Amino acid sequence: MGRFHRHPDGTVHEHEPTQDPAQAHAHDPAQPHEHGHAGSHGHAGAAAALVADHSGYVTGARRIENDRLAAANRADFDAAGVRVVNLMSSPGAGKTLLLRRTLQRLAGRVRTGIVEGDIETSLDADRLAGFGAQVALVNTGQGFGGECHLDAPMVRSALPRLRLADLDLLVVENVGNLVCPAEFDVGEHARAMVYAVTEGEDKPLKYPVMFRAVDVVVVNKVDLLPHLDFDLDLFLANLRQVNPRAGVVQLSARTGEGVDAWCDWLLAALPAA
Repeated sequence: MGRFHRHPDGTVHEHEPTQDPAQAHAHDPAQPHEHGHAGSHGHAGAAAALVADHSGYVTGARRIENDRLAAANRADFDAAGVRVVNLMSSPGAGKTLLLRRTLQRLAGRVRTGIVEGDIETSLDADRLAGFGAQVALVNTGQGFGGECHLDAPMVRSALPRLRLADLDLLVVENVGNLVCPAEFDVGEHARAMVYAVTEGEDKPLKYPVMFRAVDVVVVNKVDLLPHLDFDLDLFLANLRQVNPRAGVVQLSARTGEGVDAWCDWLLAALPAA
């Protein structure tokens, strides 16, 4: 599986390493975020104010800086032979429990690392300890303005705490948020999102940014379907309307049902031995 170029309309296409165009940021221009954080290796973030164009996407110096560092991250990952998956979701969808199951299933087969993103606390990073993975925590509330997402400088700040040469797979567990994480290239090769059936069928239509940007949607908590009024077929139809190319994996991180199919998707993303 190659790297992916996400067009402004949300479509995802495979592209070569030299074709790493800037991506869009869709914050409300009336409430701009001032970012300008410093990544590791002396890379300073942009200090210029963000400017929104007619499409609502944010442009400016910070976008350029983010994409430059995303390209640098990706070059480091490629040089080390590491495939990187950006894992996103709303809060509480089940990313961390799914990663615990994933690490259990891949133990002894794949050398895995995690960049754990949260605004505050090490709670999720602590839950991932003891499974043989390298874990680097990024709290956005400590030096990054308490952001609701990870961007390329934040991920780059975690790299000195990882031994990339000893990894096959790196999963970036992004901050729980249904919109903002999808707006930033962090140097990943593929994007995945976890979606819980408790979130309702309409979210692909109401919050299309992330659904359009991902390569696979993991439909989690299917063990609750008998107890919910959730219309799975309607959700899938809404997803196809927004992103007809996205793969779908249905599973329960709690029971383990379907986790093997998710692991198979991850294994398919790894370079051939």
